[in-house]
Amino acid sequence: MEREYTAKNASTPIEWARAACDALMRDYAPGELPPAHRWHYHQGVFLCGMEQLWGVVREDRYDDYIRGYVDGLVDDFGNFHFARDELDAVQAGLLLFRLHERTGLAKYRAAAGKLRALFGTLNRTSEGGFWHKDKYPYQMWLDGLYMGGVFALKYARMYGDAELAATALHQAKLMRRHMRDPRTGLLYHAWDESRRMSWANAQTGCSPEFWGRSLGWYGLALAHMLELLPDNMGPGQRSELEEAQREFLRAIVRYQDGKSGLWHQVVDKGTLPDNWLETSCSSLFVYALAKGVKQGIAGGECLEAARLGYRGLTDAIAAASGEVAFTLPNICIGTSAGDYENYVTRPTSRNDLHGVGAFVMASVEMRDLV
Repeated sequence: MEREYTAKNASTPIEWARAACDALMRDYAPGELPPAHRWHYHQGVFLCGMEQLWGVVREDRYDDYIRGYVDGLVDDFGNFHFARDELDAVQAGLLLFRLHERTGLAKYRAAAGKLRALFGTLNRTSEGGFWHKDKYPYQMWLDGLYMGGVFALKYARMYGDAELAATALHQAKLMRRHMRDPRTGLLYHAWDESRRMSWANAQTGCSPEFWGRSLGWYGLALAHMLELLPDNMGPGQRSELEEAQREFLRAIVRYQDGKSGLWHQVVDKGTLPDNWLETSCSSLFVYALAKGVKQGIAGGECLEAARLGYRGLTDAIAAASGEVAFTLPNICIGTSAGDYENYVTRPTSRNDLHGVGAFVMASVEMRDLV
């Protein structure tokens, strides 16, 4: 009889990852993952975490669940509906590559090709930075580097597309150029080249705050991009990306809450009474720190921060779950750029896919580091 993994009996990171995935699999058929029957990054983030778990445990039920989601939306010819004016629509495409490798079915390659073609239609800043969405003109958001950049590099590596690889790396460079704060080492959530948004700094164009999950997406993106750099990339490009991630991880460690091990919704303002500890960004930071250690770009300080953060996450889950199989609390819902009040007044949810997917990724990466 198959063991049921829950927050009450999980003791290793892989058991915690199983408990998270198994809880959502019990609650939702693949196509019902919210928002139901949509090609969307919410599902993509969670299922990418599940895919990483599958890579360790190799259980068919996880593979079948992922394929159930994709096959419910992609037809035999690779046709599917997706938002064609935003980077968020690309992220779930990360699920297509392994399915194409494992099955050989042309529909997965065809669907990936449709997402690749999207990059040629997206609006751009004067320097070639992708607008995050058409409804956010001239704006780059940190989120977009994970939503689109990782797919672009994966596609380039799998199918050969040097132009696309260069474009993805250019997005990361633009974000560092325009959104990185040299004082803290953190990056602002968004940048408006036009300076038209109410939140945009008149001189820099940046939004005013360092929002946790956007920083988490950025760290997650760089971690993946370091693994996906094409073999013919020069050593200078790799070392530049490694140094960017190294500086970012050091900055993140400085703002970790020493008591809980977690990070705040607005990362650098943990002393303010209305700020609060947020679990999706904490999961993403733990993942990036752990990956940085394994990639040889982060040392003992980052390892200890990852361990402290992971203990904080499992403690929070255990406290929130009670008799329920698995509950990840304090996950900020989807959030646009704005001022401090915008972030600290955002509603939270439990077991939102933003957070559960990030926690599963962190768990898989921490499996041999605890």
